[in-house]
Amino acid sequence: MVNLSILTDAAVEQKTVAAGTTYLELFGSNKEVVVVKKGEQLLDLFTEIQEGDEVSLVLANSNEGLAVLRHSTAHVLAQAVQALYKNVQLGIGPPVENGFYYDFQTETAFTPEDLALIESKMKEIIKSGQKFSRRVIEEVAAKDELSNEPFKLELIDIKGPSDEVMEVGGLELTIYDNLDKKSGEIVWKDLCRGPHVPNTSYLGAFKLMRTAAAYWRGSENNPQLQRVYGTAWANKEALNDYLHLLAEAEKRDHRKLGTELDLFSFPEEIGSGLAVFHPKGGVIRREMENYSRLKHESAAYEFVYSPHLTKAQLFETSGHLDWYSEGMYPPMKLDAEFDSEGNIKKAAQDYYLKPMNCPFHNLIYKSKSRSYRDLPLRLFEFGTVYRYEKSGVVHGLTRARGFTQDDAHIYTTVEDMQNELASLLTFVLDLLRDYGLSDFYIELSTRNPEKSVGSEAEWQQATEALAVAAKAQNLPVVMDEGGAAFYGPKISVQAKDALGRNWQMSTIQVDFQLPQRFDLEYQAADGSRKRPVMIHRALFGSIERFFAVLLEHYAGAFPPWLAPVQVVGIPIAETHFDYLTSVAQKLRAEGIRVEVDKSDERMQKKIRTAQKQKVPFMLIAGDEDVANNAVSFRYRDGSQENGVKITDAIEKIKTAIVERVQV
Repeated sequence: MVNLSILTDAAVEQKTVAAGTTYLELFGSNKEVVVVKKGEQLLDLFTEIQEGDEVSLVLANSNEGLAVLRHSTAHVLAQAVQALYKNVQLGIGPPVENGFYYDFQTETAFTPEDLALIESKMKEIIKSGQKFSRRVIEEVAAKDELSNEPFKLELIDIKGPSDEVMEVGGLELTIYDNLDKKSGEIVWKDLCRGPHVPNTSYLGAFKLMRTAAAYWRGSENNPQLQRVYGTAWANKEALNDYLHLLAEAEKRDHRKLGTELDLFSFPEEIGSGLAVFHPKGGVIRREMENYSRLKHESAAYEFVYSPHLTKAQLFETSGHLDWYSEGMYPPMKLDAEFDSEGNIKKAAQDYYLKPMNCPFHNLIYKSKSRSYRDLPLRLFEFGTVYRYEKSGVVHGLTRARGFTQDDAHIYTTVEDMQNELASLLTFVLDLLRDYGLSDFYIELSTRNPEKSVGSEAEWQQATEALAVAAKAQNLPVVMDEGGAAFYGPKISVQAKDALGRNWQMSTIQVDFQLPQRFDLEYQAADGSRKRPVMIHRALFGSIERFFAVLLEHYAGAFPPWLAPVQVVGIPIAETHFDYLTSVAQKLRAEGIRVEVDKSDERMQKKIRTAQKQKVPFMLIAGDEDVANNAVSFRYRDGSQENGVKITDAIEKIKTAIVERVQV
């Protein structure tokens, strides 16, 4: 007999079982349990229980359980592909957020019809109840057994753990065999460190989503493979909920809404990732920026401006050319001078488009002597920056190549740093709430020793200060180990939108390094010279990205204060044009954005047009309204109040705008 401890959130359950018993024999009747966790190691359920084992149960709907389900489903995908198509070599097939993928080298690209065929074959395999069986193998034997899989052979030579490569990196080299339920014969196999569900009957709530080209292990120097993406969940209900979410997200896609509502576009003549805002989009952006300006002015920020490019020396001093050059556009060779015979008198200098605003703000700080009385100094800029994103990752406004940051840099003393961080984070959260976001958590990113500068003591002091500020907000705090920028730790405000998706919003970084690199100083009260602490803060992240988040959050139906057209006047007949035009003049006098639909369309068509354009308010007028100096007041949800006096209608609209409510 052997003794076993089962750890739960509430207690520790002790069990005694016969020697040789597997976890599958103990928990196999409950298919919600997919693997067990012993320390930090996940174990297959067919692992034999050892004396003194302490394990926790990993359920299918947990993050770790879903990863196991998804990776097991990826194996079934690969098995189905090789069963259906000849000369297919296997790449890798890891679980990813909300699903999984598998890379294949194939003779031809997969089509939508292929996906349907593959999915059908996967269902057949799952229904057959094949068993996943772990087999330890020596390296030489593995290479011999997988000699027809060149990509797997390459993986065998990888030593050490890898989050992406699930095939290797464990304590042992292992192959997982898929065994026929009845005969026990091997019907398929894959190099894998596991773990997996016990058998394919644990699977089934899945769907193949799309295909894409992908370079082997992400390098453009490697062969291009076919990647098949899928999603998998613990049950059909969760799968259906996710597919419904995707359908709703597709309706809300900011790129789609941007076209439908005539807000912005990406002209081919300009280039990938470079947007132009149309008049209606310009109105929304202007209102976003104007409100932010007012709030920053009231919080004692000072507005600055900086150019779009600079000599290389500035980014050499800041360290960006050492640590961030891959994200920068290549230099422009300028200012060379030649004599009359074409010989160089003065060599050209490198100029760079700026990827960051902070070095410019440091020069503004350094432009004159500073005293402790000048601190905290809060500099703010809507600064447009340029970052070279690879074409494969550019995504509308959320991942652009040119964008405008609402960038602030606060210079403060070490002694005041904690208070400044506390008030700064409160300011950030309050302003995000004003734009309609309210569900937050905070992510704290710590030092990556291989990609950072500065002493451990400085990093520890900065990290602790951010942790204290984050915890004071009474919001969940999640650690992002090693995720900080090269010059300092950061906290990121993560916000949920109307669909429950998380978006990274504001970032706050504590920086001891750039003040040293730029030799920034202030005169302390005792007359000594000291270095300020620099706090980097982008509230929206970028105007463009925040615009996209709000557009999707509101599904294009912005609250009245942000709506490009706040009111549309809809005359029942042509004879009512002049009356609604006079009403529109009164609204414009109050600063309200209004249009009168004077088209030849019927009234109901005009109403549908206004609703499609997500206009918050419609004022409809006919003979009776004209006689009573009133309008029919219609909301975009279809509700309507008839016979509303013009003065009352204007007051309703003004109140909604001033109070920034949604209608």
